[in-house]
Amino acid sequence: MPHSEIEPHSTKRQKRDVVAKTSTSSAAAKSPNTGSAIFAPFRTIGLVSPTNVPFASIPLGKTTFQITTSVGRSLQTYDLKRGLNLVFVTRPQTPADITATFAWKEKVFAAWGDSRKGEPRGLWAFQRGKKAAELQLPADLDQPIRQILIFGSWIVACALTRVEIFKTATLEHYTTIFSVSATKGANELTGGVCNMPTFLNKIFVGRADGWVEIWNVSTGKLIYTILPPTPNSGAVTCMEPTPALSLLAISYSEGPLIVHNVLTDKSVLRLNAGTEGAPVTSISFRSDGQGAGPDGKADGVMATATSIGGDVTFWDLNKGGRIMGVLRSAHNPPSRTGSAVRGGISKIEFLPGQPVIMTSGLDNSLKSWIFDESPFSPVPRILHMRSGHAAPISCLQFLPTDFDGADAGNKWLLSGGHDRSLWGWSLRRDGQSTELSQGNIRKKAKKIGILASTALSHGPSTTLDDLKAPEITCIASSLNRDGGIGALPGKQPIWDKGNDKSKPSNAEVSGMTGWESVVTAHKDDPWARTWFWGRKRAGRWAFKTGDGEHVSTVAISPCGSFAVVGSVGGSVDMFNLQSGRHRQRFPSRLTPAQLRQVKMQQLRSMDTVTKLQTHSKTTFTPGTGKHTKAVTGIVVDSLNKNVITCSLDGTIKFWDFVTGNLVDEIDWAPMTGITGCRYHPGNDLIAFSCDDLSIRVVDVDTKQTIREFWGCRDTINDFTFSNDGRWVVAASQDAVVRVWDLPTSHLIDAFRLEKPIKALAFSSTGEYLAGAAEGELGVHLWTNRTLFKHVPTRQISEREIAQISGPTASGEGGQGLVDAAFEDDVAAEDDVGAAPVLDQLSADMMTLSLVPKSRWQTLLHIDLIKQRNKPKEAPKAPEKAPFFLPAVGGGANPADKIGGLETAQQLAETGASRITQLDRTRSEQAFTSRLLAGAKTGDYTPFIEHLKALAPSMADLELRSLSLGDFGGIDDADNEMLHFIRAMTSRLAARRDYELTQAWMTVFLRLHFDVIMENQALLRELQVWKAQQEKEGERLDNLVGYCGGVVGFLRSPRT
Repeated sequence: MPHSEIEPHSTKRQKRDVVAKTSTSSAAAKSPNTGSAIFAPFRTIGLVSPTNVPFASIPLGKTTFQITTSVGRSLQTYDLKRGLNLVFVTRPQTPADITATFAWKEKVFAAWGDSRKGEPRGLWAFQRGKKAAELQLPADLDQPIRQILIFGSWIVACALTRVEIFKTATLEHYTTIFSVSATKGANELTGGVCNMPTFLNKIFVGRADGWVEIWNVSTGKLIYTILPPTPNSGAVTCMEPTPALSLLAISYSEGPLIVHNVLTDKSVLRLNAGTEGAPVTSISFRSDGQGAGPDGKADGVMATATSIGGDVTFWDLNKGGRIMGVLRSAHNPPSRTGSAVRGGISKIEFLPGQPVIMTSGLDNSLKSWIFDESPFSPVPRILHMRSGHAAPISCLQFLPTDFDGADAGNKWLLSGGHDRSLWGWSLRRDGQSTELSQGNIRKKAKKIGILASTALSHGPSTTLDDLKAPEITCIASSLNRDGGIGALPGKQPIWDKGNDKSKPSNAEVSGMTGWESVVTAHKDDPWARTWFWGRKRAGRWAFKTGDGEHVSTVAISPCGSFAVVGSVGGSVDMFNLQSGRHRQRFPSRLTPAQLRQVKMQQLRSMDTVTKLQTHSKTTFTPGTGKHTKAVTGIVVDSLNKNVITCSLDGTIKFWDFVTGNLVDEIDWAPMTGITGCRYHPGNDLIAFSCDDLSIRVVDVDTKQTIREFWGCRDTINDFTFSNDGRWVVAASQDAVVRVWDLPTSHLIDAFRLEKPIKALAFSSTGEYLAGAAEGELGVHLWTNRTLFKHVPTRQISEREIAQISGPTASGEGGQGLVDAAFEDDVAAEDDVGAAPVLDQLSADMMTLSLVPKSRWQTLLHIDLIKQRNKPKEAPKAPEKAPFFLPAVGGGANPADKIGGLETAQQLAETGASRITQLDRTRSEQAFTSRLLAGAKTGDYTPFIEHLKALAPSMADLELRSLSLGDFGGIDDADNEMLHFIRAMTSRLAARRDYELTQAWMTVFLRLHFDVIMENQALLRELQVWKAQQEKEGERLDNLVGYCGGVVGFLRSPRT
């Protein structure tokens, strides 16, 4: 990589020479990093049917149907009875993208790979989401399989110019059928394959020259060829057998659709169902015997759709055929401005024996429609729908919590895309994900005539996109005033753009139920729009920028009552979300009286004394300070005291929230322009991304730049703080996600993806990192390993950044929260130098130990822990064994009992007690021996190190076992309590292990206070320890007070 040799920005170079050499010396001989040390891939959400592979359906008994869609390299199966609830996701993933699917009995077959792109290819069978079988493809097959058909005992796989035949019983390859033509390309199988009832072992193959060939798969022979109705009909685009025997519907690329009698080789019916630019690509017949005729009681309904339109046309084939109705915009049509917004219908299918039709589109949606019988309607209504974004995602934000301790901030993820939609994704249950409603779009379309029957003159397809809000570019949310599903009951206007908001609104109702909680900015539009999150619908207000320019960014105050809107012209305006009224402008508009006062102040400023005062302190004139370029970021601090704005003009302005006057300003122009900002209220820090590829962190209180992060090689697309404010995570156009540690300013993690990440979001609980890749419809999720295990966060270099694959829809290769915590720690050896044995830097410094905090805290509360862990019930006696089983101790040797009695008699004769024997044994232990050795030499360091290594329960036992010696404390040589107090005093005088000595002395005094009060030697030694303790406490108090004064002096704005 040529760019890996580029050094960071020279103005503030990070300390690489000292840290990098020590931290990477051991890793220099190892292989480069294989992934992220902090984040583990989890899964991808938001994908339903994003590819052009048609869905596969199969009845499940007599109660429901299962619909299977392709999401790239895995399949998702939905249950229709449960409302298209997701039931299976196939694993493992296919090595390449899936090209065709087919559901048969309990299995789903999927073909994948294209050898023309250098990809492997294969044909797998899945059962209940797991791989069940694999079909061996011929070695000479160099074409992708575009359709799979299974009937009888045959599996038919249709490629570009050949058809592969397999046996269903053994899954072995049977034969290959080659379609031959005189001209190049005429034998391409554009219409795929199909079979018809009662035609044994026969398949129908549609070609690019308009021919339909009939082949016998058993003998591999061509039986008959059906010619097109006219020479200029074009290629066959779709074939579908009708419910009537021997009739086959065939559509051609030039528009005609015929119903052909295969037995007589004559066309029964011809319709102009498509056009030259929009041929029919999907056909389906209704099989429940109803739907046609004026009352819907007759049979003969056909549905057609095209891949370049979003409409479904329903035909009554009786009496020559006629259009019954058109389901307008069943799916989004392709975008007229480009390929960013996907659209078109990939497949339609009537469910067997049901008045239900399934449709899937390239707009990443799967829908079921039902026909009403009374009153009869030739056009169905929506029954179930599963969908996602139809275009790449532009912005992400985790929904904040509505109160402290709530877990909603980790459940919902908001996303806005180029398809003019706002989605809320549930990370716990996929079926709860929903699109926020923008009103009854279809009802509005009927009012203006888009969905009328005369709309056919507008073209093959019409769109409803013009009735939606423009593309969302920025999201702001706060749930403090959100009323949930009961907010403002009744009908409310949607996005009222009227300038007259003087009408009194019912503040009592909104105050009791809450109001809007989400505000969005839209591309090339001067209106910012509000949304009800609880009701999942559009809000009442649309806020226009003060200068009439397009909205560039939005923000919501932490209280949830005010929305702040910035424009590309530099204006900043604040609105009240409850009433929808304009409340403040930044800078504020001056009244005539205020304007006269400003002019008087300007005249007084001519005085020389005033000039000297103005040089010492910068003052800003009210009504001035407007940004000269687009506002790129707005932040309202946690106390509603200041509004902070940044702009492309390189300035950061601090405004008074109430008066709207400019309070302070940071000017980085012309060095750089600011492209975005992120605020962390916990540490009161705000980070700015700049167009010089840097991220600068500013302390809001002191207005000083405290960190600068360099390393991005291309434009910074998005960045965010971690939930605890310790990390800054940034995604740049060079497809690398970087993580900087704020306290050390080191780059501690980075990974390169296949595509750049355009939007980032970090959950408020720290569990998930969400990212939207360029050109993709789904949202990638990573889990945070550091929540459940220790992860070494050493500084890394650009050379250690490795390219990895992102999360997948199936979650294969990903790790959940628990899985990521218990994975094998491959990089554990990198953390060897993370906690070295540090010597005391100076004898004047009071240092703490490296013992974990939990160890000495457990020692302090060991009695409470033991009390809590006591069994609630007494141990029960074991049940008596059956009479035929010997007793457990029945086989003991009687000589052992006799020997035990003799030993007890000897102890009784000598007068020795078992307590004395136990004391003598304990005196030989390491604890006592090291304590007494330290008393002789005056160096208690070995004893302290041994005590530090003990577990809390063992340390408590040793402290309880301290004794006064054999002579009751008269002799100081064996007085263990006296030596322990001296050991603690010496450690305090050495100014080391401060928190441990305090904990040990606390436990010691609590256990032996009664013995200490009766022994004068121990009291004298305690006086010495107390004097040393007071001396050190006074010294530390003076040092802390001095440091606090210096910091207060430096942070004071007056200095």
